[in-house]
Formats: sequence, structure tokens, C-alpha cells
Amino acid sequence: MLQLGIAAVVLGLVHFLFHRRLVRAPGVRGRWATAADVLLAVGWLSAVIAVGVGVVFPATWTRVIGFVGMTWLALVFYLLLGLAVIGIVPAVLRVVGRLRGSPTQAGRQRFLRVATGGMVIVAMATTLYGVGEAASGGVTRETLSMERLPAEFDGMRVAVVSDLHLGAARGEALTRKVVDLVNAEEPDLIAVVGDLSDGTIDYVGPDLRPLADLRAPLGVFGVTGNHEEISDDVEGWLDLWRSLGITTINNASVEIQRGAATIDVAGVYDLSSSAPYEPDLDAALAGRPDDQFTLLLAHQPNHVREAAEHDVDLQVSGHTHGGQMWPLRYAAALAADPAVTGVDTVDGTTVFTTYGAGAWGPPVRVGAPPEVAILELRSPEA
Repeated sequence: MLQLGIAAVVLGLVHFLFHRRLVRAPGVRGRWATAADVLLAVGWLSAVIAVGVGVVFPATWTRVIGFVGMTWLALVFYLLLGLAVIGIVPAVLRVVGRLRGSPTQAGRQRFLRVATGGMVIVAMATTLYGVGEAASGGVTRETLSMERLPAEFDGMRVAVVSDLHLGAARGEALTRKVVDLVNAEEPDLIAVVGDLSDGTIDYVGPDLRPLADLRAPLGVFGVTGNHEEISDDVEGWLDLWRSLGITTINNASVEIQRGAATIDVAGVYDLSSSAPYEPDLDAALAGRPDDQFTLLLAHQPNHVREAAEHDVDLQVSGHTHGGQMWPLRYAAALAADPAVTGVDTVDGTTVFTTYGAGAWGPPVRVGAPPEVAILELRSPEA
């Protein structure tokens, strides 16, 4: 409830700012002003409720409000971004005005009205576009040449599932969609790399049930992300995952055999996890032959530097969402250095970072489409 109270206050201040800058400052009056203020009030309330869906409120009967409220938060983001731009432009115009003669008060008011109206339209259009993009995810494919991959594993197909973020806005329907996409590809191995949930086990756990239908002959393996720890008990989530047929390999590894050849599939807890769930790559790789091909599951791509020190061949990760909503990709690039999305190589280790299949918070993606990634691994020995 404390989280809900803080959200209510912070969002209340933001919406009061919107009242001042989007209604009062441009000179909106009468019924239009009343309608705008009512819309702001409804948006504020839906956003506050959305913050509690899956955590304070059961997701079953509040998810419609959660979807609306979280989408409204995306609009809030773009409105704030637009206000920042509008705030910069008048400052530039004032400088120009002093050189050419100061504009009249009426001229400034006219500029503010036109700029504000245009900005609101652009923010709304961008948000609506983002809702569509977030719902349009499909399968992407990458072919990776792996120097130490045994010939027996040539052509092995790995499905990477990450960042569903089930909770306030998305539920079991998204899980079912992802499972159907994965199974249709008939992968050899499935890697689940965390952040499946944004809520409690009691309220959101049932939305994971379709994961029990994942099928891959070499196995379904999973590691937790940072949101499993944020939203509830990590071990509780792992118990649920195991009950759905996912082999959890946090700080552990398993050997996979094809014919006479063997590879390691290892995993670690999230890079930011606290005791007793800190990542331990030494423990995960204990006993591995030095020349054995290793596939590492690690939620955050940042882990690749340590993976390279341990001579890991391929790391698969998620976490970044590619920034999710432009222009946040630039911030994600700073936080996730050296890898944000797609394929990168760091000190001899290949890292693949997926955009993820869901969306954190707002069910909105702009310039960062969701995906289920299929990696086809090729051996030079084949």
C-alpha cells in the first residue's frame, strides 16, 4: 500500500502540472477545459490503480483498468517529453526576439496554444502506435557460427524467451501466444532468461500456466531476472517454474549430449540479485572441461564480460527491451553496455540479447518490437 500511496502523490503532482501547462497556460476555457481536466483525473486514477494490479489487487478483475492505466503512463511519458521540448523552444525564440524585436504577448500565447495542441496529438499518436507495436510481436531468427560447437550439434535451434512482464497489463493470453510461437518453430532447446512476472505469485503466478506446454527435445531451461526478486520471493517463483517443467539452472549447469559429443548449458542468477541469490559463475561452471562448448543463460547482457573471462562461447540474455519506448534506447545503451539488442562479441564471447516478448509497465513499444528469438547454431566442423 505504501507503493500505491507514493504513486498517487507523485502522479498527482505530474497531473497538476499537466493541468497548468496543457489547460491553463494555452488558455483553454469553458467545456473544453472541463473535459480536459476530467480526462486528466480519470487518467490519474487509472494509473494509480494500475500500479497496484497484481500486487495489491488481484489481476483477474482489475487487468482492464491496469491496461488502460499503464497505457496512460506511456502517454504521460511522451507528454512530459513534449513539454520539455516546448519549454526549450520559447527560450530560443526569446533570444531571437531580442535581436529582431520582442514578440507580443498575444504572439507568445498563440505559439503556446499551437505547440501544445500539436504536441498532445503527437504524444497520443505515438502511444497508440506503441500499443500496436507491442501487440505485434513474432518470431525473429539469427544464425550464429560457433567455433567450438561440435559437429553433432550443428544446426541446433535455441528459442530464447524473456521479459514477458505479466502483471498489470498482460496475462495468460500473452503466455499462450509465446508458447504457441515457440512450439510452432520446433526448437531443440528453449532458454527462458527471466523477468516473466511483475506481480505476486498468488495474483500473477497462474498466468504462467501455459509454459507447461513448452516442448523441446533437449530441454527447457530457465534463470531468473531482476523482477522475480522485485515482485515476490525468488525461490517461490523457481518452485512454480519447476512445477511447469522448466529446469532451473541458477548458478548451475547441465550437460547435453548428442551422439558422442557433449555441451554445457549453464545459468546464473540476475546480476543485481541480493543474498542468497547472487550470481556465481564459478559455481555454475564448476567441473566443466576447458575445451567444452558452453551456452550461458544470464538475464542481463552486462554479464558477458565475466562470461568472457570464463571462456563461455555463447550467452543469451534479455532485460534491455531495446529501450522499449523511443528515445529510451539511448539510456538502455548506457546501462547495458556493451550489448543492447541482437548479436555482439565481447572478448571472444558471443552474446545475443533479445528484445523480449512483453513490455514492462505500459503495454507500449516504440521502435523496439517484441520477439521470440530463434538462434540456429552452426559448427565449422560440420
